[in-house]
Amino acid sequence: MSPKNESPQSKTKILFNFISVLELFLNRLACLRIKLYNVFNLISEMEIILNRNRGNIMIIKRDFYLDKLIRKMDNGFIKIITGIRRCGKSFLLNNLFYNHLLESGVDDKHIIRFAFDSGNDLLKIGEDLMDLDTLSGERLVDPKKFLEYINSKTNNTDKFYILLDEVQLLASFEQVLNGFLRQDNFDVYVTGSNSKFLSKDIITEFAGRGDEIHVMPLSFSEFLQTFDGDKEDAFAEYQVYGGLPAQALMKTDEDKMNYLKNQLENVYLRDIINRYDVRLGSELEDLLNILASGISTLTNPKKISSTFLSVKNSKISASTIDKFIGYFEDAFMIKRVYRYDVKGRKYIGTPYKIYFEDLGLRNAKLNFRQVEPTHLMENIIYNELRFRGYMVDVGMVIKRESDDNRDIKKQLEVDFIANLGSKRYYIQSAYSLPSLDKMNQEKASLLNIDDSFKKIIIVKDRVKPFRDENGILTINLFDFLLDKNSLDL
Repeated sequence: MSPKNESPQSKTKILFNFISVLELFLNRLACLRIKLYNVFNLISEMEIILNRNRGNIMIIKRDFYLDKLIRKMDNGFIKIITGIRRCGKSFLLNNLFYNHLLESGVDDKHIIRFAFDSGNDLLKIGEDLMDLDTLSGERLVDPKKFLEYINSKTNNTDKFYILLDEVQLLASFEQVLNGFLRQDNFDVYVTGSNSKFLSKDIITEFAGRGDEIHVMPLSFSEFLQTFDGDKEDAFAEYQVYGGLPAQALMKTDEDKMNYLKNQLENVYLRDIINRYDVRLGSELEDLLNILASGISTLTNPKKISSTFLSVKNSKISASTIDKFIGYFEDAFMIKRVYRYDVKGRKYIGTPYKIYFEDLGLRNAKLNFRQVEPTHLMENIIYNELRFRGYMVDVGMVIKRESDDNRDIKKQLEVDFIANLGSKRYYIQSAYSLPSLDKMNQEKASLLNIDDSFKKIIIVKDRVKPFRDENGILTINLFDFLLDKNSLDL
């Protein structure tokens, strides 16, 4: 029968067979992608083990976070270590905290460590990393097999410390961990590295029984441990490449740049696109470019939408931009910092400022072109304040002036309002104060605040701490970054 004389039923059958073959091909392609992804993870794990065996890995002390974990021991909560990918969560738990437990006299048999991305650990429970579908989540670790393993290693009377890494690879991990809360002799610590686990609302999964320890990339004082040179050279490196631990241990600029660009494109952005099924991938990346270019400056979704229209000739709504910014924030890549009216004692919704959790990733997104010392210094000060536990806002002060019998309102900005308990500090970031005019400009907003909280200017200039006649303290950037009590000088 010629093609022209084929019946409709015959054409339908041919089309159906074609679709079936195509579907089979796509499924096999997806499986290949999953296996290649798992192979990549295995190779990365082997490289880490080899480097450690060669003695090439420097131990970076994270005492600030280790002390937090120690304080929270046996508090009846699941300790949830969150933070941006590659910031050192796993090392904190499985090396630093584990060693603390051993040094404190805990029997190694009473410390159960399990990494759900470790081929060796998975073999212990009859699972194979190569068979897992870690990208889509359709094939995760069997919770029954894992619970049988835990039961074989524990009992109902002795104290056990359970350290779980990459727990998002365990199916129904929320239910499993909530079940552990009923075991009075279990003290549970977990980390995870996908967007769901990185999301800032993960604590709600545990019905008020989760205790979060948020880990940031290396602070400058932590970074200084890794650097062979003086603090000036270290700061020049830090403001360009940031504080991701793996990057900090690399020796060449090329290695650092390639690592940061690869992580940004293949880990951070991919994770967000996969989790939220983002169809506007190029717009998402363009938005990150815009946010990276505008750190420490006031912005809002409507303004960014106008930028897309005028520069990119792209119509993307302010609500979509706001949603995308939320995605970046939930994954701890950026922070939105809202303005606070100091005299009116109220928050102002927009505009707000954007700061990056890691400046290396910010600079990588801009191909290391826009390295602006003033803005980068402000971002570093903001991150240091958060590292120390402060709640941080941008301050706004209204100053009234008269001009030709007219009442004029001027808005003066305070870079940061840092709050911790009953303490409050008003802080200005000034890269340099070369003249009296510049000094007066930085002091203007501080002088118009009439409460008694401390007012501080942090400068890159080499100066010893000093107070002026108005009580405003001026301190050097390194005095601030390297002395945790510097705000109380």
